[in-house]
This record gives sequence, structure tokens and C-alpha cells, in this order.
Amino acid sequence: MLKNILLVGLGGGIGSMLRFACSVLINTKLFPWSTLLVNITGCFAIGIIYAFSIRDEAVLNNWKLFLATGLCGGFTTFSAFSLENVGLLQSGKTGLALMYIGISVILGIAATFAGYMLVVRS
Repeated sequence: MLKNILLVGLGGGIGSMLRFACSVLINTKLFPWSTLLVNITGCFAIGIIYAFSIRDEAVLNNWKLFLATGLCGGFTTFSAFSLENVGLLQSGKTGLALMYIGISVILGIAATFAGYMLVVRS
């Protein structure tokens, strides 16, 4: 268990540093290009990791923890959200996937705004 925690933590630290580096390198006020790039890149990476993990589960369990949960998780949580939706779609739960997407986006934006307003108005 401790080894798994360390693998996830190490990957997460690296992913977070990469996300920060992207935001520094792609600094623009016109559009959140760095966040978009991070989210799409993270989704692409977790798709590759997921495909490899299906192919050879035994070999990639530690790598999956390090890369998918750690690195991609630290880089962007959007990649995990995307993978969960792919799983729902693959299992034929299209309606549930669409509901999850809608609820996540709407409530996520609403929660961000609510947190912001809580601080601004206090």
C-alpha cells in the first residue's frame, strides 16, 4: 500500500509541476490556452495509458498508478473525468454519461462562482 501511495504521490508531484510550467510558458490573458492544452493533453495521455493497461494489466499496474492516477491526476483532473465518461459510454450508459457531463460542468462552474462570491462578499 505504501508503495502505491508513493507512486501516486511522485506522479502527482511531477504532473503538478508540469501543469505549472505550462501556465508559465503559455501565459495569455485572452483565452485560457494553457488550461485547455493541459486538459486535452491529459485526456490524450490517460487514453493511451488506459489502452495499454487493458492490453497488459499485470505489467502496467504500477505504471498505471504512477502515470494515470499520479501524473495525469496532478496534471489535470479533467483527464479522470474524461476517462470515467468513456467508461460510461463504452458500457452503453450514454444518458448517464451526458447527465454526468452536464451536472459536472454546470455544478463545477456554479461551485467556483459560489466560492468566489463567498470570499468577495465577506
